[in-house]
Amino acid sequence: MTIRRFSWRFACLGLAITVLWGIYAMARPVDEVVLSIGESYEQVRRQSHSTLPAIEFNANWGGSVSRLTRLHFVDPQFGFVTRAAKFLAVHYDSAGNVDSVSLSPQAATLPLDDAMAILVDLQAQLRRGGWKPFRGERSQPIEDTPARRAEIRKCSAPTSYWQADTKYQVSLNIRCFRSEDRPTDERYLITLDLGPPVFDDDRPGD
Repeated sequence: MTIRRFSWRFACLGLAITVLWGIYAMARPVDEVVLSIGESYEQVRRQSHSTLPAIEFNANWGGSVSRLTRLHFVDPQFGFVTRAAKFLAVHYDSAGNVDSVSLSPQAATLPLDDAMAILVDLQAQLRRGGWKPFRGERSQPIEDTPARRAEIRKCSAPTSYWQADTKYQVSLNIRCFRSEDRPTDERYLITLDLGPPVFDDDRPGD
C-alpha cells in the first residue's frame, strides 16, 4: 500500500509539473531582439531578451536564436516590429557591428491565408513608416489578390523590395514549402532580409 501510495503521489506531482510548465510556456513573453543597423552586436545582446550567442570573431559572422523571437528594428522613422520568428539571424561585420538581419517572421510554415496576413501586415507597417517600394518595375509589392495567390501557389516565390530613404533596404519573399511525405499539404514561408542599401539600379516609387 505504501509503495502504491508513493507511486500515485509521484505521478500526480509529475502531472502537476507538466501542467505548470505548459502554463508558464504559454504565458511567458516572446523573446525580442532589439537592434539598429551599425550598432555593436554585443550591445544588441545586452539590450535584448533573447538567446543570441556571444560573438565569435574569425569563426562565425552571425548569431541565430534558439527560441521564438520577434525583431524590434529601432529607428525614429523607419522602425518596425515583426511577429515571433522561429528563425532569426543577426549578421555582423569584422568589427563586430550589425550589418544585416534575416528572419522568417512566423513560428512554423503556414497555410496561405495565415502567411498572407503576416505579409500584408509587414508591408503595411513599412508603408506607414515611410518605406517606399523599390525595384518596382520588376518586383511590385505583394498584394493579397486572386492573381497573386495563384502565382504563389505555383511556387513562383515573388519578392518585394522596400527602401527607407538612403538608409536601409528590405526584401520580402514568400515561397511554397512542401514536404516529401505530405506533398499535397500546402504550406508557405516568408523571408525578410534587412540591411543597408544594396541595389541602386532603380528609384523607389510611391
